[in-house]
Amino acid sequence: MMSFSLQQISQHLESTSSRDRMIALANLREVPAEDAVPLIKKVLNDESLQIRSMAVFALGIKQTDECFPILLNILETEKDYGIRADAAGALGYLEDIRAFEPLVRAFYEDTDWLVRFSAAVALGNLKDSRAREVLLQALDSEEVVVQQAAIAALGEIKAVDTVDAILRFAQSEDWLVRQRLAEALGNLPSEKSRSALRYLEKDNNSNVAESARLALKRLSESEAV
Repeated sequence: MMSFSLQQISQHLESTSSRDRMIALANLREVPAEDAVPLIKKVLNDESLQIRSMAVFALGIKQTDECFPILLNILETEKDYGIRADAAGALGYLEDIRAFEPLVRAFYEDTDWLVRFSAAVALGNLKDSRAREVLLQALDSEEVVVQQAAIAALGEIKAVDTVDAILRFAQSEDWLVRQRLAEALGNLPSEKSRSALRYLEKDNNSNVAESARLALKRLSESEAV
């Protein structure tokens, strides 16, 4: 990819061509956060949803003190559910504990499953044990992807006491659910986790079986330390 100077990126972000603006955003990857964020802000209200989505995501990667309040405002006021979901995800990348309450509210109150999914993933990224109750409720979601996110997040926050609650997914028809379960159990050391992983090692799906094998290895290594 052609690399541009900051001045060129700034000019491209003001181009009438959405392709130019998209390329300019992509060129911010190697730019320090302090220089990147003012440029990202130029396209936060872009007419192209794809560009707005890229810009919101970028605020989760290029972290400055400005990013948290901007993302919080987007999560709480944005009309487009996809952009709200992007903001929730980006707040998770920030790993700023101030995002905990807003993400919990988003999970309970947002009407779109994609936002609830992103909120659940982000709560896992925060690694805050207070998310336990929210994530347990997310296990009962009608949306399978929200269940996947909740299982993974319970592993991220190392909620060992929820092993019984997630083991009911060991025979899920969706192999991605079983894979998320295997990955989560690798962060939840207990005899039940090891037993379930030995079962999942024999799964018909090779991705699930491999994830279970790696999770068992991770548990063994953590116990050896």
